[in-house]
Amino acid sequence: MRQLPLFHTIAGQPVLVLGEGDMAEPKRRLVERAGGRVVTDLQQGIDEGARLAFVAHNDAAMCESDAIRLRGAGLLVNVVDRPDLCEFTTPSVLDRDPVLIAVGTGGASAGLAKQLRLRLERLLPADLGQLANKLSAAREALRARFPAMADRRRALDAALDEGGALDVMASGGAGRVEAWLDDPAGSTGDEVHEFTLASPDPEDLTIRQARLLGCADAVIADPGVSPAVLARARADARRMTLPYTAELPKGLVVFLRSA
Repeated sequence: MRQLPLFHTIAGQPVLVLGEGDMAEPKRRLVERAGGRVVTDLQQGIDEGARLAFVAHNDAAMCESDAIRLRGAGLLVNVVDRPDLCEFTTPSVLDRDPVLIAVGTGGASAGLAKQLRLRLERLLPADLGQLANKLSAAREALRARFPAMADRRRALDAALDEGGALDVMASGGAGRVEAWLDDPAGSTGDEVHEFTLASPDPEDLTIRQARLLGCADAVIADPGVSPAVLARARADARRMTLPYTAELPKGLVVFLRSA
């Protein structure tokens, strides 16, 4: 990754937006949409402790000058249409509050990010945010039903997967949460899967392999498995190396062997 994607909480906080016209106005709306307080004076923003700044002057030299001053004051800076001057970029946002999906290209093409977001808009159900809220409210019930974190994670993975009781691509999921928690068939057990990779390229993973790798609690790989393939595993999955002779970890375990 060339950028670290983060969701930044700015509700009630000052955010600098410098400039006028067509380039600055969308940034003002974006800040206000996220609950931030727009400040348009550079020194005022610094004095009030702003952490983010958008610079959208029509004059290129003024953009560079303000960016240098703001950076020196410790702010993260976005200069509109100047990715070379940006510490951060703004993605195209799909809003299913509280679910947010951000599509970014590192400033390479805002049009590409927008078209990807529009495609996703058509795919995702309008009530996806309701499912997220329902699952949040059901946290204690989930812990009671699945006390072990690994069991809880795998139960949710199965329910939210394609065809599952809470399939994220199917509308009405929020109304099915209680029934899913009451269903005794929702219990989980340890699973072990082993497969040999076709190549070092993660694009050659089968759909099943990619799904198992993305859900695994532990990945045990031989030294020849490429880092690009291992990157498809969950960031918090345990990673171990073959040969592995200790007792297998609990949960969903995937063995990877290079071609």
